[in-house]
Amino acid sequence: MRKLFIALFFSLLASWSQAQQLERIEPMFWWAGMNNPKLQLLVHGIDISTMDVRLDYPGVKLVKVNKVENPNYLFIDLEIATDVKAGKFPIVFANKQKKKLQYIYELKNRETGPSRIQGVSNKDLIYLLMPDRFANGDVKNDVVKGMRETKLNRDSMYYRHGGDILGLINKLDYLKDLGVTAIWMTPEIENDMPLVSYHGYAATDHYKIDPRYGTLALYKTYVDKAHEKGLKIVKDIVHNHMGTGHWLYTDMPMKDWVNQWPAYTQTSYRDEPVMDPHTSEADKKKMLDGWFVPSMPDFNQRNPYVQNYLTQNHIWWVEYAGIDGLRLDTYPYNDPDYMKDWAQKIKAEFPTLSIFGETLVHTAAAQAFFTGGNTVNRGFDTELPGITDAVIKNAIYEALNGKSGWTDGVFRLYSTVAQDFLYQDADRNVVFLDNHDMSRFYSMVNEDLNKFKSGMALLLTMRGIPQLYYGTEILMKNYSNPDGLVRSDFPGGWVGDQSDKFTAAGRTAQENDAFNFVKTLANYRKNNTALQTGKLMQFVPENGLYTYFRYQAGGSTSANGAKTVMIIVNVDDAAKSLETARFAERMANASSATNVITGEKLNTLKTIAVPAKTTLVLELN
Repeated sequence: MRKLFIALFFSLLASWSQAQQLERIEPMFWWAGMNNPKLQLLVHGIDISTMDVRLDYPGVKLVKVNKVENPNYLFIDLEIATDVKAGKFPIVFANKQKKKLQYIYELKNRETGPSRIQGVSNKDLIYLLMPDRFANGDVKNDVVKGMRETKLNRDSMYYRHGGDILGLINKLDYLKDLGVTAIWMTPEIENDMPLVSYHGYAATDHYKIDPRYGTLALYKTYVDKAHEKGLKIVKDIVHNHMGTGHWLYTDMPMKDWVNQWPAYTQTSYRDEPVMDPHTSEADKKKMLDGWFVPSMPDFNQRNPYVQNYLTQNHIWWVEYAGIDGLRLDTYPYNDPDYMKDWAQKIKAEFPTLSIFGETLVHTAAAQAFFTGGNTVNRGFDTELPGITDAVIKNAIYEALNGKSGWTDGVFRLYSTVAQDFLYQDADRNVVFLDNHDMSRFYSMVNEDLNKFKSGMALLLTMRGIPQLYYGTEILMKNYSNPDGLVRSDFPGGWVGDQSDKFTAAGRTAQENDAFNFVKTLANYRKNNTALQTGKLMQFVPENGLYTYFRYQAGGSTSANGAKTVMIIVNVDDAAKSLETARFAERMANASSATNVITGEKLNTLKTIAVPAKTTLVLELN
């Protein structure tokens, strides 16, 4: 009996020992010469916490091995000397039964070069696209066996369509020709979810490109090729949540890795409790800690392990690929203290990197509340440089579609711009007219081409960083109820498409009219610093006409080679005549002007004729 017990004991011990395995270490490699000497490795493997950890490499100090609730995790704190040399070294995991596991860790040299991490600014025009819906360059990765969603159906807006990173690489010249200078893709990291996995906002692996889009190596190639063509890259990142298919959710390190509730609790989607000085803590907690939707668990950003994991992941992507900017999804839903700390750590590593947060709120003051500088008496500096300026978007719509009143119609746009004093620097805000979550601009102006052109002129001459949603330039349309309807494929991105709207021959006459309007103005903007970094001076609208100027400080008609640009917005159904005497501050030295779109020369500026529903963009001479 005793022998049987001993045999059984050793049999179970052997079985347990064999079951131990090292599944992953993240970040899987790092770099020498980073600003922050601290690095925390997340180690995942069956019963990995029962093993001791050893490493021996000059300049790398093992500070602490942290065990947590789940025995399948270890968090290893390292300190990396400033003079450490790049190289590889083993991290050894061993137990008392002499079972050994080993991971060869690497510290790489940081890459350098003028095209890396350039930053995205008001000198740029951002083009937003959804990789699944833009262009299919590799049909072999359309369906990947073993993933939770394997259905490909271009006839449905809710299944995958097959677009990928190679398809985008193949269209870089199209974007450059259009006048785009920066590209923002919705998240391209793995979303191994059973339904609607194409949108990218339910991550299941933070260190992996979704295999239906490509590979890590291909993503880096995409960034490099874009940089070679003078195009910058914005990466879309999500602090607030992950997908239920994430391995960090199916086997959580600890219960409070995500925000827990006695029963499922969804966020209120109300931003007011975050900023309201009279708010209840219950409302604030629901906003910040409630889950976005049931399929997206909400990260507990007060957990220091969660903080380290997310921050290091974002640093890893920037350093690995050399991207130029970060767009932060669902910014108001995040823990403010963590986001401030995150911003400080990111800026310390990458001083030239640009950052802007998504803030779909309803007032300029609410937007400013989330930006850096404590400009609205928050008593707290978020360190966030800029936001997505939905308030300007709404004001442009009101100008184009509304009826003029004391605060309505074009006066809404004027008064919104007048509130730029709320921001530390409004030029860091991203100005847009639509995106993947809202109705397309052309539909929102009732498919009126004149209003479309006016909106495009406002977008490309307004202060801030303009952002164009894919297909807007060819009049793609639809409404966002449901949202999938605004996520159609770009015609011509797939072999066999009936028309190829990436080419002039594939577009209708009206589509080419719209495309050429956007292209002309975008490329003009790309070569005129007054529309990029210049100041904005606006005048109170009169007689239904709203006029503003973009100019270099200290300049008149020309300063440092940049022409002053005059923008005149007529939103009415009737043509009007503009008397210019009251604009002498900006026009005193101008004797003529050129219509930027048509090339027409205006030899007298005392009175300017403005056609109905038209925005004139005039270069003063």
